[in-house]
Amino acid sequence: MAAYVRWFNTLTMKDVSSVGGKNASLGEMIGALSKQGVTVPDGFAVTADAYREYITHNKLEKPLRDLMKKLNPKDMTALKTTGKKIRALIAGGTMPARMEKDIVAAYAKLCRSNKQKICDVAVRSSATAEDLPTASFAGQQETYLNVRGTAALIRACKKSMASLFTDRAIIYRIEKGFDHFEVALSVGVQKMIRSDKAVSGVAFSLDTETGFKNVIMIDAAYGLGESIVQGIVNPDEYFVFKPTLQTGYAPIIKKKLGDKRIKIVYSAATAKDPVKKVAVSQKDRERFALTDSEVLALAKMVQTIDTYYSKLHKRWMPMDVEWAKDGVDGKIYIVQARPETVHGHKKRCVYTTYTLLKKPSQKDVLVTGLSIGEHIVSGPARIIKSAKDIGAVKEGDIIVTQMTDPDWVPVMKRAGGILTELGGRTCHAAIVSRELDTPAIVGASGATKKIKNGTRITIDCSQGAMGYVYKGEISFEKESIDCDDVPDSPAPVMLNIGAPDAAFALSSLPVDGVGLARIEYIIASDVKVHPMALLEPQKIKSAQVKKKITQLTAAYPSKKQFFIDTLAQGMATIAAAFYPKPVIVRLSDFKTNEYANLIGGEYFEHEESNPMLGFRGASRYTHELYRDAFALEVAAVIKARQKMGLENIQIMIPFVRTLDEAQAVVNEMSAHGLQRGKDGLKLVMMCEIPSNVLLIEQFAKYFDGFSIGSNDLTQLALGIDRDSALLAEFFDERDPAVMKLFEMAIAGAHKKKRFIGICGQAPSDYPELAQFLIKQGIDSISLNADSVIPFLLTYGKKK
Repeated sequence: MAAYVRWFNTLTMKDVSSVGGKNASLGEMIGALSKQGVTVPDGFAVTADAYREYITHNKLEKPLRDLMKKLNPKDMTALKTTGKKIRALIAGGTMPARMEKDIVAAYAKLCRSNKQKICDVAVRSSATAEDLPTASFAGQQETYLNVRGTAALIRACKKSMASLFTDRAIIYRIEKGFDHFEVALSVGVQKMIRSDKAVSGVAFSLDTETGFKNVIMIDAAYGLGESIVQGIVNPDEYFVFKPTLQTGYAPIIKKKLGDKRIKIVYSAATAKDPVKKVAVSQKDRERFALTDSEVLALAKMVQTIDTYYSKLHKRWMPMDVEWAKDGVDGKIYIVQARPETVHGHKKRCVYTTYTLLKKPSQKDVLVTGLSIGEHIVSGPARIIKSAKDIGAVKEGDIIVTQMTDPDWVPVMKRAGGILTELGGRTCHAAIVSRELDTPAIVGASGATKKIKNGTRITIDCSQGAMGYVYKGEISFEKESIDCDDVPDSPAPVMLNIGAPDAAFALSSLPVDGVGLARIEYIIASDVKVHPMALLEPQKIKSAQVKKKITQLTAAYPSKKQFFIDTLAQGMATIAAAFYPKPVIVRLSDFKTNEYANLIGGEYFEHEESNPMLGFRGASRYTHELYRDAFALEVAAVIKARQKMGLENIQIMIPFVRTLDEAQAVVNEMSAHGLQRGKDGLKLVMMCEIPSNVLLIEQFAKYFDGFSIGSNDLTQLALGIDRDSALLAEFFDERDPAVMKLFEMAIAGAHKKKRFIGICGQAPSDYPELAQFLIKQGIDSISLNADSVIPFLLTYGKKK
């Protein structure tokens, strides 16, 4: 006689055929991981044999097969009708007497063990074909929460069995090639965790977007976990870095506050509707749902589960985990764990080239300019004449404007392409477009007049330095190259990066680390507020500005801590992506006009006629107008290195004009606890002013290495404003004067046994310059992401 009920603590993964993947996994964790700190609520499984007997007892197989034979899966109306009929047949059946008796007895025992006469349970499906390494049936069937009493439990069990034929489950099985009648369903009955009085969520042992394997990602929201599963709430998000978590650090490398507007809680009318949705208070919405210590404790549980299942399966097995915090006992429990199936077998590093299928005629060309990236994209043109128009930009639109500024970054993220009338290769639009991997053309004179709003256009950046904008949509093809097939570089190649959100995706590129991590992007996109406005809010006169700052910083113990934590997390995310390779973080190099664009910035910045040559870089760090803000930058570096364990972070100082300035900045950093050489910290200086080259041997006293900033060095050597569209044709890093400065810098650094790299765009734009630098013995070439593979294909040595 088949067993209808099996307790979780008697199950292992060998029991999948009997109780399904979900229930088997719960049993495996209770047996193997409870002593390792993974806490799983007890419960029992109604077996797959019970499901089969239920179908037989109610003589349902033939009517079910008849209904499925008539089903056309492409006819959604028919699918809904058929699915509804099947579920009604199954849920309307009668439970065999002994089966019902066993379920009721198990429920009574579960209640007694929790010292309750009638206990609240969750009833979940566990299909026998689910949670395989290449296919997940998660979310295909229904879950019933706060089920109380034997009658409600039996109803929920029958409805759970019926949910094997939800519309989405039917389609999924068809797509994956599973026989509907070979798959059976086990029902899991688990003691509820009172997260309706606390917090719950999901966690993954990788980044779900990129497949990056060295992080644990956690989503959290108030109330029962169905709010996240159903997608009705925007949860808080946390990322924890695995390698340094395992060595005792507290590496929460990212925290993002969700709005958490709604939560699901218990309802008083349990028979009719056992749960309900209620609004979350504004106070709770403005704080993180988990404390840092809870995030780290949960991350350790998820890592333990990942490690165990990977060992069990003899390969890395990323896991998808559901968890809940009990509002009564305050503990965090694991309520489900299954394999993550999207990224487990993917190759992550693929380089894609774009080619037009039809060669356009000259009359199809609307405008031309300098191409940024190597993509092709088509979409509707969106003419933006001023900042007030940016709200009109929809997903996939091509922004057409005179010039962008840092305030536009959130809108640029949703654009399919960017087209500006002004600017050169190092203007804001070009830099941000590279970071976002969005195709752009800059310096396209007359674009806002020659292109009509709403018309479809094609941006072509695939043909080298010149970019073309064509009328209408033109078809193109993509070709992908696996990074494993890319040749080795004749000189170490590093990466230029600003956006932490892009770091995980870019980490698979064949690079030797990060040669330039720009914190300006983190400050503009994530902090958003001028640091002095956080330190001296009393100087702000605008009530609206004060309100914005209060909203942004509400989740943090102080405005100062908001800046430190947010900047530290941005740095740490980039450093984690490339760990343990070196990541050179350049401290802030905003110009006064860019600082003024930050929230509250107008109260702390002076207007300058030429900000490019003004109050920027190292000169700010020891000045009374910015010294206290610089201390926050240093504190963020210390937190990322010492608290999170990311000691691969090195520090770069920009725009150091004199030797005295170099000495002053090093002293200032040391006074705040950041000392060259301590815990392996290296200090690097941007070599971007002619004085840096002329006195490089003396600057070597204060720094461990140098990084040539070709944009500013070219600008200052030739006396050209690099943002000037009128002078763009004269701005050329290949000018003999600039080449001579490159040669002198490399020789001087090597004479003092200091490393020296280059972090400008020039080597990827100009093959002859790259060859020159390699010949001179440059120690590294740091490139933008879209230039790495083309550079290696051009200059690399075949493996």
